[in-house]
Amino acid sequence: MKNVEEILETLRVNEEVAQKFFEIEVSILAILNFRDLFEKLLTEIRQKFGVPYVWITMIRDSELSDLIDSLESSENLRERLNILDRGAFLGLIEHRTTPLLANGDLRPYHPLLPSGQMHFIRSLAVAPITFHGEIIGSLNQADLTRLRYRPGMDTRLLERLAVKVSICLSNVTAHERLQWLATRDPLTKLLNRRVMETILQREFRRAQRYKSPLSLAFLDLDNFKVVNDRFGHDRGDALLKYVARRLVKMTRDTDVVARYAGDEFVIILPGVTEVEVQNLIHRLRDYFDANPLNVEGTFIPVSMSCGVSSVPDSAIKDPASLLRKADEMLYHAKTHRKDHPPRGGK
Repeated sequence: MKNVEEILETLRVNEEVAQKFFEIEVSILAILNFRDLFEKLLTEIRQKFGVPYVWITMIRDSELSDLIDSLESSENLRERLNILDRGAFLGLIEHRTTPLLANGDLRPYHPLLPSGQMHFIRSLAVAPITFHGEIIGSLNQADLTRLRYRPGMDTRLLERLAVKVSICLSNVTAHERLQWLATRDPLTKLLNRRVMETILQREFRRAQRYKSPLSLAFLDLDNFKVVNDRFGHDRGDALLKYVARRLVKMTRDTDVVARYAGDEFVIILPGVTEVEVQNLIHRLRDYFDANPLNVEGTFIPVSMSCGVSSVPDSAIKDPASLLRKADEMLYHAKTHRKDHPPRGGK
């Protein structure tokens, strides 16, 4: 009779565990962005199972390497995320795709742990996560007792959850890529004109509300048609991408860099005066003068004209007039450069 009661109790516990796993699966299936997916997943596991430590390990430069930036931007996830090189990660999990359980001396697995954390844990479960058949990381759980995750335990529910996470990643990736395509210029990866104009309206309202400066730089590459005609459109595209990367590199995280059209770029600079923007333009020109684009040994010079507008300015009443003023200043600068080309013919 006792054995029957023990079997029934075991069945009841197993059913409860399976139900909790099912509830977690249901809770994440409808989520359509990376950060919310992992925040919800880690929180649900910790709350439903009382697991003290739950975190994600990701492989650096995996097919979903952009995911890492999304996760690192979340304060809730920053301390529950670990990034490893592919070789180191696959060596630790022995290239397996099924969950790994370990207890006792876990020092060999310390690289899997978030930096400087949890070196006092005594048992560990590592469930690899795949994307299109490629291992990209793992969902990890750990406890202070050796009994929680013992080698030889049934890992089918852990494996099933990892499969569901992989399915969610495919869904989220498809959704976020559609959103990305709707907001980005496909060649330079910068924000497109439509999104730039929306952001400009927001920043203009903010500048008015707080009486703070706002500047806009309108940039245009000189002789871009000559580059296309002389070197070919592929190298013209390479030039646009080169300039785009440098614009992002030399501006602040709070600035907005967008491709306006063709070889024209716009930079929105909240809290920046016109004098400060001019200093930025000088730095950009100095950089490009010293660093022409090098394509397989062919050096392509980079020269640009620029128009700048700023608020406060009594002539600027709305976002459209801020953009229009910078465009007018660009036209004057372009005309001046044609009439008075700098030395070297740039």
